[in-house]
Amino acid sequence: MELTLLGTGAPAGLPRPDCPCAVCAVSRGPRARAATALLVDGALLLDLTPGAALAAARAGHSLVGVRQVLLTHPHDGPAVDVPAGLPSAGRVPDGRVLTLISGHRVRAVPMDHPGTGYEVTSPDGDRLLYLPPGGGPAGLAEGLAAYEMVVADVVGRPDAVARLRAAGAIGATTDVIAVHLDHDGPGGPELDRRLAAAGARAVPDGTTLIVGEYHAVPDVPRRTLITGGARSGKSVEGERRLETFPDVLYVATGGTREGDADWADRVGLHRERRPTSWRTAETCELVPLLVDDGPPLLIDCLALWLTDAMDRVGAWDDATWRSDGERALRERVTELIGAVRQTQRTLVAVTNETGSGVVPATSSGRRFRDELGRLNAAFAAECEQVVLVVAGQALVLRN
Repeated sequence: MELTLLGTGAPAGLPRPDCPCAVCAVSRGPRARAATALLVDGALLLDLTPGAALAAARAGHSLVGVRQVLLTHPHDGPAVDVPAGLPSAGRVPDGRVLTLISGHRVRAVPMDHPGTGYEVTSPDGDRLLYLPPGGGPAGLAEGLAAYEMVVADVVGRPDAVARLRAAGAIGATTDVIAVHLDHDGPGGPELDRRLAAAGARAVPDGTTLIVGEYHAVPDVPRRTLITGGARSGKSVEGERRLETFPDVLYVATGGTREGDADWADRVGLHRERRPTSWRTAETCELVPLLVDDGPPLLIDCLALWLTDAMDRVGAWDDATWRSDGERALRERVTELIGAVRQTQRTLVAVTNETGSGVVPATSSGRRFRDELGRLNAAFAAECEQVVLVVAGQALVLRN
């Protein structure tokens, strides 16, 4: 089954008309994206958008052979000039199956958002799932057969991708293509990096893909360390790394602090951001979690783990540190790093970047700064990817 993406942008396109934002400003020329529309084997057009005929011609195709035009959502943008001879566009009721003269079968998939998704099966049995902007499938049962390709709003609805993974509809070899790309998401290399972390990719308008043909699925780094300063966006980056995974264990190393309203507010904000399907463990016992098999781990953060570890060995006291505190802390760090090296779980860890500002006035403060620097360096050495977040921008240091 041959799929040509006549457009890959949001319904209003990218850049949006008259929008002065930074993403729209750089989405020009080859980075521009028309509203998403898919041409399947020259016979089926999914979403009729302005300029579809011209886009098809630029991609080396024609709409003359199109026998069915299906819409996934209401088109409220610019008026569409329907090419002569093109069938009238319509939508299939949820659950209904439409068989085309070309031999393709199209099933309407119910959505949790206004619109209709379509499952397209080729005469050879290859299967494509196409979802509307902002939409995710409703009422999925587990144990579904994996699609060869899923075309969806990955940036806008990462939770929909997670649900498809949980149900088995996205498997290890499923080619996940991001469409309906808008100015609310990143552009350029940052878009590619973020999609790769989700096991997805974006392609330029006019790209033709073969559904069912092998394509190397983007590798999701198995171990990632994310570092950055206070309020840099490092925790958001860590959560974003795993938002398309259905089952994640969020490991909060900070615990609770009686009577600290500010800390309670911080914890509350983190909880509200996390998907409801994620589980939370408040613990600093990281080694057993790393040794066990299980879903991906998101550890936030290593600086608080180190604080707990130094508490346990009495490292804040100069005399205790010199006698056996330093040795005891080294043993705990070595045990943790060994577990990171051996773990088979997908791991994202968040830490703080210190030591770039004022030198702490106390010996215990300097000790913490130094030990955190050593911990970060040792942890990073065991990770396939290391990311520095500055002012909300993720800079890949190691990949």
